[in-house]
Amino acid sequence: KFINLDMEEYKDLDMTIAVFTRILDKPEFKNLEAGIVLQAYLPDALAAMIRLQDWAAERRANGGAAIKVRVVKGANLPMEQVEASLHDWPLATWHTKQDSDTNYKRVINYSLHPDRINNVRIGVAGHNLFDIAFAWLLAKQRGVEAGIEFEMLLGMAQGQAEAVKKDVGSLLLYTPVVHPAEFDVAIAYLIRRLEEGASQDNFMSAVFELSENETLFEREKQRFLASLDRLDDGIPPANRQQNRSLPPQPLPHDSFGNTPDTDPSLPANRTWGRAILDRVPSSTLGNAAVEAATITDPDTLNTVIATAVEKGKAWGALSGDERAAILHRAGDVLEARRADLLEVMASETGKTIDQGDPEVSEAIDFAHYYAESARKLEKVDGATFVPAKLTVVTPPWNFPVAIPAGSTLAALAAGSAVVIKPAKQARRSGAVMIEALWEAGVPKDVLTMVQLGERELGQQLISHPAVDRVILTGGYETAELFRSFRKDLPLLAETSGKNAIIVTPSADLDLAAKDLAYSAFGHAGQKCSAASLVILVGSVATSKRFHNQLIDAVTSLKVGYPQDPTSQMGPIIEPANGKLLNALTTLGDGETWAVEPRKLDGTGQLWSPGVRYGVRRGSYFHLTEFFGPVLGVMTADTLEEAIAIQNQIEYGLTAGLHSLDPEELGTWLDSIQAGNLYVNRGITGAIVQRQPFGGWKKSAVGAGTKAGGPNYLAGLGNWTSAEASATAAVTNAGVRRILNAAAGALEPAELESLQRSLASDAEAWAGEFGTAKDVSGLSAERNIFRYRALPVTVRLSEGAPLAHLARTVAAGVLAGSALTVSAA
Repeated sequence: KFINLDMEEYKDLDMTIAVFTRILDKPEFKNLEAGIVLQAYLPDALAAMIRLQDWAAERRANGGAAIKVRVVKGANLPMEQVEASLHDWPLATWHTKQDSDTNYKRVINYSLHPDRINNVRIGVAGHNLFDIAFAWLLAKQRGVEAGIEFEMLLGMAQGQAEAVKKDVGSLLLYTPVVHPAEFDVAIAYLIRRLEEGASQDNFMSAVFELSENETLFEREKQRFLASLDRLDDGIPPANRQQNRSLPPQPLPHDSFGNTPDTDPSLPANRTWGRAILDRVPSSTLGNAAVEAATITDPDTLNTVIATAVEKGKAWGALSGDERAAILHRAGDVLEARRADLLEVMASETGKTIDQGDPEVSEAIDFAHYYAESARKLEKVDGATFVPAKLTVVTPPWNFPVAIPAGSTLAALAAGSAVVIKPAKQARRSGAVMIEALWEAGVPKDVLTMVQLGERELGQQLISHPAVDRVILTGGYETAELFRSFRKDLPLLAETSGKNAIIVTPSADLDLAAKDLAYSAFGHAGQKCSAASLVILVGSVATSKRFHNQLIDAVTSLKVGYPQDPTSQMGPIIEPANGKLLNALTTLGDGETWAVEPRKLDGTGQLWSPGVRYGVRRGSYFHLTEFFGPVLGVMTADTLEEAIAIQNQIEYGLTAGLHSLDPEELGTWLDSIQAGNLYVNRGITGAIVQRQPFGGWKKSAVGAGTKAGGPNYLAGLGNWTSAEASATAAVTNAGVRRILNAAAGALEPAELESLQRSLASDAEAWAGEFGTAKDVSGLSAERNIFRYRALPVTVRLSEGAPLAHLARTVAAGVLAGSALTVSAA
């Protein structure tokens, strides 16, 4: 039997060739003739063909069978464009159809050679009659007709297919075969065929009129001739040239753009990654800095705090541009130390390289994004930003680089000195990140790392009167504890999440299962944004298709330690105990294991993922955050019921919906109570600027706004009034009524100030707060940043200016908020 190995995505090119050649290198397959596909719309195609030819020639010389290479133009362009857009990588394919056509002929021209055809037979796949004629005439001219085979789609241009067969002698027709009950799996194939027929760049758009329409024939003739012009240009280089082994080249920093993740499809990057993993078991990165930062007595801590406050004055006095320059350098140094950061995260917290690499990119993005935000703080009309003197940063262990970097960089961008206390499970990772910031030019007395030996010292740090802000990322209980230390503490906390994805009958069930498994078990479920629940609506609850896909996705995950490059899910941070151990081992009423978690070694940290069915509304598992690799499955009769289940949870961090029904999408978006909403994709992996991160309800404490978003720095200091430029008149009827009602009780100067304030607020509402924006503008996805009106209680204290109340009420009118006003 002849086996042909197909290829879809660029990321699989190198791996597919490696698998193909390694299997056929086995002695038992020495005489097996098999085939592989190459896509000519990739510049890499000719180099890949040469690689296969060289390997096949050696195989033939050793008495083995020949192989076949099927040459196609390529039909996965939309997904390649999506992949490039989401990761900020160059497009892997040629940018024009003509270049793809030229490369197609280039590969055929190289392959149809008497010295090569006995090693690699060629399948010429396609419907372009000019290309078919070119290949056939070339094969006849070189005497290699026996080594070429023509392939066309069954049912497409049947008349042309018969004519081709008559000329070349034989024709292979191919078509997808699917079970009638699973016809939807062929939809993508069908869509590609429709796209080919609809695209004016494609030969198929003219195929049915070619013999009768002279204009169309001439168009295709000229396209064919143009594609021959650069046939002999040599071996094209790949579009993707990223090589992490080389020193990164700093880019000009005059605007913000997201940092490209590491492209694992490139051999140089895989070699770089393997070297990192080899260092993981013996890594000591960060140890020296942690030891130097350890404090064991109150007096030393007081000295550190006092020094930071004093030295921070000069930092706060720098201009936004000056701080921005240092933060941009910090981003460059973080990029240069990407390998060190990946090594220490894997060594200390068990983070696999595929989870760690986007985290490093996020830290770099924070540096560059907040650098640009620092410039904007000085450009607010009518207000002057006053930096906090000292900000304490207390990050978690689950994102040991990105979150401490983001909080620290934001505070520095806002002109504050920082004392950071990394989580004890991730202190080495935090230390390496902080060393990078020091290397970039952040003074050590302005950014101080501490490791505190006693709980009392932690309380002393948080409650110290010199501390102006505390940025916490951690549990809600920790936020409560911090507030108990100091009642007036300005605390900005992103806290817990118990996140759910709803799947409706209109969803792409295969995609939903894939996204759910990734969202639930990435980093062993130890993300505050991880999916802990899935709510299956209606028929999805009994869908064998969805059940099988989900279980297959979960049980296929390779669990292991991060130094093993095949590991897809790493260990939990410490031996399971308490509520997590309960979630991994104990079922609630009515629950059953679809996939039962197993402890895989004696450490108590390596667990296989678990899926429990039958989770009931209001149950312990429904309402409790566990922070580990276990997923609960719930059911609902309707979308409205599913939304009620989702909103019943006290937290509101992330939420997901899988549905292809616009009406369902609208209902969900208007009703769900969470800060980050994701549709038809996973719910983890927020990217700076694209998806600013932060939640509602018990997922947020204090006045913090979304990290990585346009407002985050505004809450990291204080504001004073300044002379404003002239503003337009107040035009909103409701706001004008408030202004008129207040006029009689205000002095002329107060009234004038209020009028300017109201006009300024209206301008801000029209330009920012009253509009939904997608500032990233990606072609592959929409990332909508919107503001939601909430009920607000306003307390007017004794002696407070009436103008302040009028302005606040007017803002509520603009926003459409329900206001309750209480006066002393």
